Amino acid sequence: MFDDWTSRAQLCDDLHEMVRIAMVGKYTGLSDAYLSVIKALLHASVFCHRKLVVDWVPASDLEDPAAKETPDAYRAAWKLLEGADGILVPGGFGDRGVQGKILAAKYARENNVPFLGICLGMQIAVIEFARSVMNLHDANSTEFDPETRNPCIIFMPEGSKTHMGGTMRLGSRRTYFHVKNCKSAKLYDSVNYVDERHRHRYEVNPDMVPKLESAGLSFVGKDESGRRMEILELPTHPFFVGVQFHPEYKSRPGKPSALFLGLIKASCGLLDASLQIPVPLRQGNITSNGKHITSNGRSIVTNGNGIMSNVGDITSNGNGITGNGIMSNGNGISSNGGDITSNGNGITGNDDIMSNGNGISSNGNPKQKPYANGSTKNRLNGTYHPNGNGVHV
Repeated sequence: MFDDWTSRAQLCDDLHEMVRIAMVGKYTGLSDAYLSVIKALLHASVFCHRKLVVDWVPASDLEDPAAKETPDAYRAAWKLLEGADGILVPGGFGDRGVQGKILAAKYARENNVPFLGICLGMQIAVIEFARSVMNLHDANSTEFDPETRNPCIIFMPEGSKTHMGGTMRLGSRRTYFHVKNCKSAKLYDSVNYVDERHRHRYEVNPDMVPKLESAGLSFVGKDESGRRMEILELPTHPFFVGVQFHPEYKSRPGKPSALFLGLIKASCGLLDASLQIPVPLRQGNITSNGKHITSNGRSIVTNGNGIMSNVGDITSNGNGITGNGIMSNGNGISSNGGDITSNGNGITGNDDIMSNGNGISSNGNPKQKPYANGSTKNRLNGTYHPNGNGVHV
């Protein structure tokens, strides 16, 4: 146990590559107000071998009045938001800073910045979507505007408006996934349901859900009744997730919260690869911020486990590269001729090339010159270069 913690501490000390998360909240002057959220971010960032940098963004400093009253704070807040790799809006109560949180959610949605909204943060995302996408300009929560004609967020029927804490929906509750292949379900290892802790008095108005979903918002997780919205996603966005529960409460060192891990991975450009989401690549200038494929014309180069090709279109299937007769099982084979396929540990092809995963051997008269036994090399335009993880011919 001691050795385990020692190695964890050493890992934290050795981290250098940063991930910046903008925390847009109401109580940013006191970091302990969001201590569980910060720890959950730390668990996830260490798991991804990234050094966490939290940029505290006072939500009210993002609002229009701040531009006139406190212009320096306004510019500083927007600079932090625009420089972040990911944005998180945590839970809270009251209307102070709500418009700033809405602006943060809008910025994340419109600019494809990874976003996680927790409790009120999820409700903020719904309000912003209704206003900006559905053109319901007075859409609001009845917590902030009891007279709104478009109440996206309403007080829960079983709640009490006179006892602030006594009748909240508290504790561990079950959420069922209604969209099986959504990002959230995959992050939770494709289970049918999850149990997470709650602390709220307001919820997404179930009567508005059909309109919200018709406009493009997807409520992928619901309670056992199917009427209470628990998880939302924006399917067209790299990572835009809101949850009614508090996933930070169950996060632990070495076992980070699935959704915090999703936020950090998305912020680092690692999410699609970890979820094995196919990334189609077409001819032309193509880049992928997964692990890692870049293209400039018809040449595809990856610095993963060793694929290089100068032929045709290349697509990634999460574990390797395929395209115009090239497939890799991740151990590092490429060819400039013939169809090559992988059947597990080996590579076979109709140009008489066979590999057992450790190198290349020939059972015929191959056009390519094979190398194996640790001195793996590649060949590009007739010149051989060391590659380390595979053989390129």
